[in-house]
Amino acid sequence: MQSPSTPRNEPQKGVGRRSRPGSPLIAAAVAVLLGAGAVPAQAAPTESPRSNDVVPAAAVAERPFMGWTSWSMQSSKYPGLNPDGDYSYLTEANVLKQADALAAKLKPYGYEYVNIDAGWWRDTGWVPKFDQHARQAADPARFPRGMKPVADHIHAKGLKAGIYLPVGLEKEAYANGVAPIWNADGCTTADIVYPDLRTTNGWDSAYKLNFDNPCAQKYIDSQAQMFADWGYDFLKLDGVGPGSFKSGDNYDNVADVAAWQQAIATAGRPIHLELSWSLDINHAADWKRYSNGWRIDTDVECYCNTLVTWENSVDDRFDDAPAWSRKAGPGGWNDLDSLNVGNGEMDGLTRAERQTYATLWAISKSPLYSGDDLTRLDDYGLSLLTNREVIAIDQNGAAPARPVTPAGDQQVWGSKNPDGSYTVALFNLGDAPASVTAHWAAFGFTGNASVRDVWNSRNLGTQKNKITATLPAHGSRLFTVRPGGTTLVPASYEAESAANTLSGNASVGGCDACSGGRKVGNLYLGGKVRFNDVRVRKDGIYTITVAYVSGDARSVTVSSNSGNGTSLKFPSTGDWGTAETVSVQLALKAGANTITFDSGTWYSPDIDKIDVPQTL
Repeated sequence: MQSPSTPRNEPQKGVGRRSRPGSPLIAAAVAVLLGAGAVPAQAAPTESPRSNDVVPAAAVAERPFMGWTSWSMQSSKYPGLNPDGDYSYLTEANVLKQADALAAKLKPYGYEYVNIDAGWWRDTGWVPKFDQHARQAADPARFPRGMKPVADHIHAKGLKAGIYLPVGLEKEAYANGVAPIWNADGCTTADIVYPDLRTTNGWDSAYKLNFDNPCAQKYIDSQAQMFADWGYDFLKLDGVGPGSFKSGDNYDNVADVAAWQQAIATAGRPIHLELSWSLDINHAADWKRYSNGWRIDTDVECYCNTLVTWENSVDDRFDDAPAWSRKAGPGGWNDLDSLNVGNGEMDGLTRAERQTYATLWAISKSPLYSGDDLTRLDDYGLSLLTNREVIAIDQNGAAPARPVTPAGDQQVWGSKNPDGSYTVALFNLGDAPASVTAHWAAFGFTGNASVRDVWNSRNLGTQKNKITATLPAHGSRLFTVRPGGTTLVPASYEAESAANTLSGNASVGGCDACSGGRKVGNLYLGGKVRFNDVRVRKDGIYTITVAYVSGDARSVTVSSNSGNGTSLKFPSTGDWGTAETVSVQLALKAGANTITFDSGTWYSPDIDKIDVPQTL
């Protein structure tokens, strides 16, 4: 696993794994040298528009949004998608074609947003257009009627329109500092940025706004008002930091996000504010306070001859989503990026991978927005996107699922639903078929439970203590489980108990989130904690629940009695102040046992306590 300070070299809006001519980043640099075209300002109405399609503010992001985005097809080299050069797919004609298809095929299932991504103000050479007030203006070749008629068409279909901006003042919009800010007497572009023209965002393609000067807020207000006047319901703000593989003062855009929230509140139209990409989890409270959603990871697109591949980067989400699982809820959701499972060959995935992709997105309560060509959905893809039971799991308002077993090729994820049932997902991330088992004890109960196969809409009847499935490579199963047995009352053993044995560097420390307010930490380079006198009534394999704290995913070797240990990777809890649990299977004998957590040759999670069921 890479160090947190070592970024994955994932492409982000043109930042590729390898240098490629024609990428947006390179083209943007060329545009700076050549000069950017300016177009006349579009007159802003004197009053904010009032229309029947404006939704109450309280409804924004009450549930994860659903819809379509243009970027996946824009960024792909799949034959025929971008005939006029890289990223040329984005045109009014193509957007409206997808809007029509969304309305016809997916709207009845809750899909409603049609989101226009990067490039709407840039030509196919990536040269931008701005109005006289330094605001992005529609490229006349891509959007010959401008952006408002596009939103009007989308609204006429009963849908919502989305648009895109990078954070900051784009360099080409600076115009030597003399461009006047709309509706802000005396303010120019020189007033809204720092005198040293320090750069910001994930590509350093913009100057950082200086919110110590009220003119900077006025600039954001002018952009928000423009979008509201055009009728847009959604804004993706991209390249936001801390995140987007950038850190430090120049890339701290919390003030920008707060300014956008303020501007939207006064623009006269509810606008969903979505942040991108790989947002810093240490600022999760800021993202939740000021926005409606945040991309937790890199682009899911592969920037190759398909839309995505399993390795780049669908499977990354299994490592990265757990840390964010307690950060989302009504009003703001963790965004895993677009869900490209509808086109078969163009998606670049097997059928099993497509189902697994959709399963993880749904149980993670991610927004469900396709990047596929909705005019060419195959039957299987359509069935994945329109399964009402899967959509209901995504939309039920409960906390996202997280792993209940250690990370590895075979994993079980789950969450409790508002009605008392559990969502349980089995995943085989390995490259060969494998069996995966979910034990009811990992969810706090034992005995019988009724099980429904969600993808196949089929009741499986009563299952005792567990359910097992043999899964293909990269395969999954998704169940709704309704307990009918007994709630477990386990015996708890605190890691910091004086009855335990600590060795190496292991030591007891404070932990507000932990049981008893303490934990055992400093488990590194041979540090161990051994739980002594762990008692059960009879021999058997027990499901032990381990409460732990780990700011990143870490491995620890777990063993019982004198048996050989197994190295298990515990998912990140998000930070070093949050406790989570995973379950492990251990052989125990009747009477007294020992259970040991050994850091071995590296660093391990901190251990809070273990819960040991008294029955098998």
